Amino acid sequence: MKILINLTVALLLSGNFAFAQTPEPAAGKGRISGSILDEKSQPFPFVNVLLLKAKDSTLVKGLAADDDGKFLFDQVATGKYLALVSMVGYQKNYSDVFTVDNNVVALPVFNLKTETQALNEVTVVSKKPFIEQEIDRTVVNVENSIVSAGATALEVLERAPGVTVDQQNEQLKLRGKEGVIVQIDGKQTFLSQQELITLLRNTPSDNIEKIELITNPSAKYDAAGNSGIINIKMKRNKNYGTNGNINLGGAWARFGRGNATATLNHRAGKLSSFISGGAFLNKGFNNNDIYRTIPFEDKVTIFDQRTERINKSQYYNVRAGVDYFATDKTTLGVLVSGFYSEFSNPFGQTNTRILNEDLSLQRTFRTDVYNGGKMNNISTNLNFKHQFNDKGKELTFDVDYVRYGGKKSSNLDTKYYLPGGQQDGSPETVRNNMPSDINIAVAKLDYAQPLWKGKFETGLKSSFVASDNDMVFETKADDWVLDPTRSNRFKYTENVNAAYLNYNGSITKKIKYQLGLRGEHTHSIGNSVTLSQKRDRNYINFFPSVFLSNQLDTNNVLNLSYSRRIDRPNYQSLNPFEFYLDPYTFQRGNPNLKPQYTNSFQLVHVYKSFLNTTIAYSRIKDMIADELPQQIASENKTFVTSDNLDNQDNVSLTVSFPIKVAKWWNIQTNFTGVYNHYNSVYLEEKLEIRQTSWNMYAANQFTISKTWSGEISGWYNSRAFYGLYQAKPMGMLNAGLQKNIWNKKGSIRLNVNDIFWTNRFRGRAVYKDIDFHVKSQWPSRQFRLTFTYNFGNQNVKGARQRNTGSDDLQKRANGGS
Repeated sequence: MKILINLTVALLLSGNFAFAQTPEPAAGKGRISGSILDEKSQPFPFVNVLLLKAKDSTLVKGLAADDDGKFLFDQVATGKYLALVSMVGYQKNYSDVFTVDNNVVALPVFNLKTETQALNEVTVVSKKPFIEQEIDRTVVNVENSIVSAGATALEVLERAPGVTVDQQNEQLKLRGKEGVIVQIDGKQTFLSQQELITLLRNTPSDNIEKIELITNPSAKYDAAGNSGIINIKMKRNKNYGTNGNINLGGAWARFGRGNATATLNHRAGKLSSFISGGAFLNKGFNNNDIYRTIPFEDKVTIFDQRTERINKSQYYNVRAGVDYFATDKTTLGVLVSGFYSEFSNPFGQTNTRILNEDLSLQRTFRTDVYNGGKMNNISTNLNFKHQFNDKGKELTFDVDYVRYGGKKSSNLDTKYYLPGGQQDGSPETVRNNMPSDINIAVAKLDYAQPLWKGKFETGLKSSFVASDNDMVFETKADDWVLDPTRSNRFKYTENVNAAYLNYNGSITKKIKYQLGLRGEHTHSIGNSVTLSQKRDRNYINFFPSVFLSNQLDTNNVLNLSYSRRIDRPNYQSLNPFEFYLDPYTFQRGNPNLKPQYTNSFQLVHVYKSFLNTTIAYSRIKDMIADELPQQIASENKTFVTSDNLDNQDNVSLTVSFPIKVAKWWNIQTNFTGVYNHYNSVYLEEKLEIRQTSWNMYAANQFTISKTWSGEISGWYNSRAFYGLYQAKPMGMLNAGLQKNIWNKKGSIRLNVNDIFWTNRFRGRAVYKDIDFHVKSQWPSRQFRLTFTYNFGNQNVKGARQRNTGSDDLQKRANGGS
């Protein structure tokens, strides 16, 4: 690894000393300098600049502006010239004719504006691609995708490059690694993995503007999250005046579902306000087949299970905010949001055959299952931002309060039958209820100012979290009786105080760097009230980060970064509860979990802002692995839990590039290859897994006419490991068609998701006495129809976007549920 780092740094530094000093022009030669700004008067990097002869406009030289939007033509022969500045999606900009005569010509600043074309008083602006690759993140532009219309946030994430949605175990992974931080508008969701998947599954994509994938965050972010951050940005007020939009959608996939969202914005004078709301009603299904073999004392028992569940859910949300622009430099803001979700499995049934080793039938049992629950949330944010007279000097302050409340319940009724079909004994009837509450309070202060030839940033953050889960497990004889061995009340409190320093600077004109250091003090108490077990943890950690950027030449940029991160045990995973699917299958918490630490290196090469290649390596110590299977062979029981594995090494390669086949046909392609190596001792036996896997996504966008457009997209995941599960390949193909109506104020979208119904989970886990196969399917094949209408003023300047004080917090309830 040291050799790799040294070679990489040498590559970063090479080729730049030639740029450190520019020789004086020779006699009869001159220089031409200039700079380029975008519509917001910010430096516009990597713009094409052409030097033309004034006489006949023939090309003399061409180059690209640097990442500060500046350019320099050197050793230019005397004569008359003009300059042309151009960028796809922007209007061309010509300079006036000027003369070079053994001097330095400083051209006036170029201001590029978005290219527009008037059609019947409607402004058509060039559309962003579905996926954009920026230097430090990948951006998925959800609102520009036809096949994403009427979908859910979870279905959109399935199409995001490098993201894996494990529907079977209800987990998200980024570049083959667990521990993903999920944010909504910069604020984490603070739910368990299962609750988070449920939320994303019920969030309409029509509410989403874009999704950002940040794989190596700086010290400014919380140190949690070993694989990076997924930030889902919701649509916000972008215009002065009054405007809004309405979205209506319906879908069919064996059952129907529908969604409706509306947004109203108003911006005038010093006030900008918005309110939005939505409803989502869904009915679906989930089928699972589990075949497991359990050896015990020279005897083998086989379980052959089929579970069928129908699920129903309803989800309602509202968001409202006000920004007050007290002065040109000072802004005050209030943001309030909340949601209510209710879900149930009105029908759930598991039919199981228990077989001997020769496949003869011992007996069967049927478990009728009802699961249901409610969840509600309220989040408030007060925000202050002040920009000082010194350019770049800024102070922001946030205070947040977030509350989640919920209740889950399940009833299991199991009947046993002999091989002949006669009922065997009395039925077993059990039920459990688990109300839960999570309260979060956060205060955050950030300060930035220019310093020397760079930018200095520092900040403080303090957060306090309290969660309370009360699992009540009862069995039924004549009446319901509390089962104290499976009931448990678990309380968890956590206080994290953090401070960070960050500095951006330049070594030369081409080499830039960023150095950061974050310190976090954590004090957590996990208290199992029922078991009288308390675990008190108190520790301090430091997390450095280093970023280097090298503009090798006009076409090539190279970035190298390193960061250290932590993932603390998730609240629900620490809870020693047991959640049952049937009498022989359940999930168990683990109060002995330790934090995991990750060291990550990332090398990014960008060619002409077109081809993006990323090589990344990370080592995770004390890796927290979810859904690890274990067995109680003497009782024929199988359960899953979370546990620490010693080490995981992860190497990934990501390549992203667009292809313009024709004026009317664009393709966006993303490829990710991953190598994972697990090395540990698990269940008192050496565990070593080496696995190479890959993921590919491609989207074809077609412009059929001025009002018609289409899209065909698809993704494929190769064979891969999820913990101890080796999953078979998965993929899907989607197609959509869009018609713009009413002078493009409205649109109708029709699409088909997963045309061939290939997005299914098939996997197997084999380790020690564990050997079982799993198959799972859900309504991924869907037919969707969506209508959108925009009203009011849609053509003016955008309003302020902001993050909140709890922007890096709310995932920490992640874990078993």
